[in-house]
Amino acid sequence: MTDPTKVRDAGQEGPVDVHDALTAREQPAPNAVFAARRAELGLSLDDVANQLKFAPRLIEALEAGNFDSLPGRTFARGMMRSYARLLKLDPAAILAQLDAAGAGSQAGLEQAVSLRTPIPFSEGGKHVNLIYTVLSVVILAVVAFYAFEWYQEKGTPSKLAFVAAGQAPQPSQPAAPAPEPATFANAGPSPVPETAARAEEKQADAGTSAPPAPGKRRIVMRFDKDAWVEIKARNGATLLSQVNPAGSEKVIDGDPPFQLTIGNAPNVHVTYNDQPVDLKPHFKVDVARLTLN
Repeated sequence: MTDPTKVRDAGQEGPVDVHDALTAREQPAPNAVFAARRAELGLSLDDVANQLKFAPRLIEALEAGNFDSLPGRTFARGMMRSYARLLKLDPAAILAQLDAAGAGSQAGLEQAVSLRTPIPFSEGGKHVNLIYTVLSVVILAVVAFYAFEWYQEKGTPSKLAFVAAGQAPQPSQPAAPAPEPATFANAGPSPVPETAARAEEKQADAGTSAPPAPGKRRIVMRFDKDAWVEIKARNGATLLSQVNPAGSEKVIDGDPPFQLTIGNAPNVHVTYNDQPVDLKPHFKVDVARLTLN
């Protein structure tokens, strides 16, 4: 078997020691020994690239002495050391000859190699990096989607909250002043001040209530579905503020103008002085706000 540290020089009978070949001035540069040895072993550039995990173009540049294409002195020396071991050559002899050939020469590795060249990756490394990049983009897209859904859910305005009479209004509703006694006509000989509670008692008798007293106005409300209603009289007193069940009817008598706020308005029918009131022009979503004079 041929000694791995021996190569056959053109024009000579027997094998030549690699160290002698590298130190002889007339012999090829150290990098040229790689190409000769690779050819002797029957290896292709792709074979060497696959075993050393370097791109084929880097192997080719090293063999050609094109050190400008290699990313730095340290990288180039390490690459030559690995290549020498693969070819069963003496790495120390090759590196020593390389240093001697580069001393005082502008073509030396110290000056020829650009330290600013980025370290290249093998084709397999590029493929792995591409997979990681695609997976990262997909993960970010999924996270962004669920974050958007969460924001949409949290940012959706809550529906109108109904409050029963006597409870504090929700923050979205303007705070009402303290109720003042509202005056309504009684069937008795002398007028008696009525509060919202007495107005509710009259509402309970809506089916049999008498016509409104002179100067008063009547509001009749019928509910197809549960609906919250607030009615304020001219003096700011709250005449009604409650959730009204489906199928019920409320009758309110008082001094106009009246300020009405009606939730679930599409399912409420309003009559004012025996005339139907069209709530549609006053809709905002499903809440109607209007004034009855």
